[in-house]
Amino acid sequence: MSSNESEAMANRPPARERVHYTKFEPPKRILLGPGPSPVDDRVLAAMAAPVLGHLDPLFLSCMDDIQDMLRQVFETENRVAIPISGTGSAGMEAALVNCIQPEDEIIVCINGVFGERMRDIVVRCGGRPVEVRAEWGNAIDPNRIEAALNSCRPKAVALVHAETSTGVLQDLSGLSALTHSKDALLIVDAVTSLGGHPVRVDQNGIDVCYSGTQKCLGAPPGLAPITFSDRALDVVRTRRSKVQSWYLDITMVERYWGSDRTYHHTAPISMNYALREALRIALEEGLEPRWRRHERNHRAFVAGIEAMGLRMQVAAEQRLWSLNAVAIPEGVDDARVRTRLLEDANLEIGGGLGPLKGRIWRVGLMGSGSTRENVLLVLGALRSALAAQGFSCPDGSGAAERVYASADPPEA
Repeated sequence: MSSNESEAMANRPPARERVHYTKFEPPKRILLGPGPSPVDDRVLAAMAAPVLGHLDPLFLSCMDDIQDMLRQVFETENRVAIPISGTGSAGMEAALVNCIQPEDEIIVCINGVFGERMRDIVVRCGGRPVEVRAEWGNAIDPNRIEAALNSCRPKAVALVHAETSTGVLQDLSGLSALTHSKDALLIVDAVTSLGGHPVRVDQNGIDVCYSGTQKCLGAPPGLAPITFSDRALDVVRTRRSKVQSWYLDITMVERYWGSDRTYHHTAPISMNYALREALRIALEEGLEPRWRRHERNHRAFVAGIEAMGLRMQVAAEQRLWSLNAVAIPEGVDDARVRTRLLEDANLEIGGGLGPLKGRIWRVGLMGSGSTRENVLLVLGALRSALAAQGFSCPDGSGAAERVYASADPPEA
């Protein structure tokens, strides 16, 4: 052995000890945080079906079903209503990178984390964000959007319908008329509202709308349903330059989902099975009954929280049904409460982000997780966790039950 070989062996790192990995078997948590939401057993079973090739005729039929059902859930006649292979943030990026070119002025409404993320993507596209801000926990004032539209030459208005970081619902009525009067596009983030709140893409004149599978639709995270109006597609097709992202270029992706079936990427087969089943379940329930269920459980939860002497962070007229922001009482340790819920009740809720970190809990009541049973469970578990910190409060379950008793039809 040469001296160089000896030196190399001497400097070689010690052999790594072999590790035996056991099978990963996670518990079935009760997911009542900001997402993912609980996944129905029927959706989980759909994911276990045999994997087909992504151009197999049977999978192409599955894709057709998904598109048809997405149009119904989005309430649109748009030809393009497809799932982007990626999470909700990929949907956000797809919506923006396709429509924005360098130097375009984009009005970005910011009242939470996801408005900030929109602004970041606009800048990365070379666009010029025109910010319309509101304090976190408040909706955007439409008068300020109108003022911003009159202050520039806007290419688009981008806003969040359901701000997951704060629990705020943005009223969409009248915004398309304002936006279209300036020949601009209306781009809407419906990640935490689609399937739990009315979004009504066509009725609200939304040009691009995207969502995620892991919230009110009740599938695992991994796909981002998105729809483009013909008006928005015309903007994309007449760009001066190519779309910044090859993977998210809707003019290429739509040809894979369209009649051409042009190869673009290998779709996540099992996740599409899951989405198809989740959409089937949503339409089987019916959109309006599904919205009423989310609203009823939200109202019962709020009644229980207020009966406990706690308060909601967001004004009643601006609250999401799917994501409930509860103000943390003075002197209560946020992390200790959430840890106790996880350890004692196998229950997950979320904490606050940004300026609301340590100030709110985010309780998700979404998809199959939006039930009377879960409302009563989280109210009782939260009361116990607060008591463990010496914060005594009344039982809120009676107030919640009164909401259910007054419901028509009654909650099952």
